[in-house]
This record gives sequence, structure tokens and C-alpha cells, in this order.
Amino acid sequence: MWLFPLICMGMLGIAFGAGLAYASKKFAVEINPKIEALINILPGANCGACGYPGCSGYASAVASGEAEPDLCSPGGAEVVEKIAEILGVEVTTSEPETAFIKCAGAKDAVKDSYYAGVQSCALAALVNQGPNACKNACLMMGDCMDVCQFDAITWEPGQIPFIIEEKCTACGKCMQICPKNIINLRPKSKRVLVLCSSQDKGAVARKACKVACIACTKCVKECPVDAIKIENNHAIIDTKKCILCGKCVAVCPTNAIWDGRPLKKTVKKEKPVSETTQA
Repeated sequence: MWLFPLICMGMLGIAFGAGLAYASKKFAVEINPKIEALINILPGANCGACGYPGCSGYASAVASGEAEPDLCSPGGAEVVEKIAEILGVEVTTSEPETAFIKCAGAKDAVKDSYYAGVQSCALAALVNQGPNACKNACLMMGDCMDVCQFDAITWEPGQIPFIIEEKCTACGKCMQICPKNIINLRPKSKRVLVLCSSQDKGAVARKACKVACIACTKCVKECPVDAIKIENNHAIIDTKKCILCGKCVAVCPTNAIWDGRPLKKTVKKEKPVSETTQA
């Protein structure tokens, strides 16, 4: 008698197994082989820089023709070329970009209040827009470093975070997290930058930070290719026009424009000592 239940259970197991096998074939969803191939060559960072929910979402969009094949900034030109090969299309790769912080006023920034809360840029920005007199200055609390998935940002307390351009993939995560919106992208070859986001007028900006752009227009007048303009009381360089001549760097009175070289120091000239005549 005890064998009968075992036989029934065994037959039910076989029946259910056969049913599942039939259902898996009958209702199977065919996967586009291009999607699998694309997923395999994407970096797998799932950073969302392409505008899609992860690498698999981007792969599906590319395979269906909904997305352009050159949106994966972490993968760079190498991945774009592989995507083009899988799709059988030609793609022109653009120059790699890197993020940069439009502020250089670490030790030179004046404080107009004191913040003693949790060390977070997002939280500090809620209190009087931050402790800096310049309300567009970097808050120097490292939120951008925390969100970077590629270890491309280093930071020390009291210092402006440093972006390692060799590691930066231009994914844009740091740009999204910055409460001051002062992190931008630039082509990696373009190294003449205005490291100031102040929108205050010259005198006010200079009182708030020694290295602030004061909108003096000297750089605008000096630029031989009209690549610089003044907007919202600070200079903006058009990287497409800039020829990296460095003339704007030389004439900037506050060192607000940087080209990767050590900043020049202002040396005060000593007054000549007048000779005294002996009686």
C-alpha cells in the first residue's frame, strides 16, 4: 500500500515537469542576439549616463534603434567602435570629455557663516546657501567624491575636490549631485578654464574670494579668436573656439583663468631706497 502514494507522486512530478518544459518552449521570449552581444561589451557600470536604466536598458534601446550608439561615456571610443561593429554601422567618435569644478577658492574664499552639521554639501547648502560669502562657491564636503563610481575624484577636508581626468568617464554623476551646479564637462584637450562660478559684481566678488572672476573683460579683449564672453558677471570660454594660446591666462588679474600650469604669483615691487647725501 505504501508504494501507491510514491508512484502517484512520481507520476505527478513527471507530468508537472513535462508541462513546465512545454510551457518554457511554447511561451519562450526570443532574445535578440545583438542585445546579448551589446551587454557583453558594455562596461557594466550601470551609471545611467546614457539616459537609460543601466547597461541592459541601453543595449536594448541601441539594438532596437531607439538610442544612438555613442552614448556610453564610460566605455569611450573603444566601446563605441565595438557597438558600431555589432550593429554594422559607421559611427564618428567624439573627443573624450572630463568633468571639472568651476571654483578654485579653497583657502581664498571668505566665510560669512559657520556650519557645524553633517559634512554634506547637500545639507550645508540648505543653511544660508552654505557658509561661503560667495553663494556659488564649492562647499568642499566631498559629495561628488562619494558618488563617483570610478574613483576619479579625490578630496581632503577644507579643499576643493580634485578630478583625475585619466579616470573620469564623464558619466555626469558628480554634476547631478552638486547642489551648486558648478561641475561641468570639457573636452580633455581643452585645458584653459575659468575656475569661478560667481555671479556677483566685481567688487562684491573680490571681497568674497581673492581668485574670483571680476568680469573686468581683459580676457575678452585679449582673446584673438573671440572665444570668451561675459555672462552673469563672469567669463565663459567657448572650448570649440579656444586655441589654447594662453593670452587670457596672462592678463587675468585674479588668477581666475587656469591652463594647467602653476598659477602666477603677484610680487609687490619694493620702493627704491633714496640715497642720502652726506653733509
